[in-house]
Amino acid sequence: VAMETVSLEHQIQSVQRHIAFLKKEQMELLHDLHLEILRLQKHCSELTHDLEMKELEARQQDVLDRELEEKCRAMEAQLEEKEKDNLELRKELRHKETLVAALRSSLRTKERRFLEELKRRSHRVTILDTELQKQTEAAAYLS
Repeated sequence: VAMETVSLEHQIQSVQRHIAFLKKEQMELLHDLHLEILRLQKHCSELTHDLEMKELEARQQDVLDRELEEKCRAMEAQLEEKEKDNLELRKELRHKETLVAALRSSLRTKERRFLEELKRRSHRVTILDTELQKQTEAAAYLS
């Protein structure tokens, strides 16, 4: 009986040591888990902050994109208006070039007529001058 009691006491002490060991292991495990939870919470907070910052940047980028789109549309409208103006100016230029060509042609025709008239008059002056000379000579002879 005494042997059994000693053996039983050893078993009880062994079980108590195992229980103490398991309690110690459990406490360490709980402590490590608690630290891991804190680390994960911190990481989650950082990720949440990063996500919020990215969302803010995305919203700001969306605002910038919309502003640029509006500016682009305005510039395209201005460009279209300027192209219309240029088209009208080109039409006006072609019309004026046509008028200039017609005026040049008319001027050349008038210049040709003027030169022809000038030749006729010059010829007429020469004829009259010759007649005048003859008459002057005749008058001088008669005098």
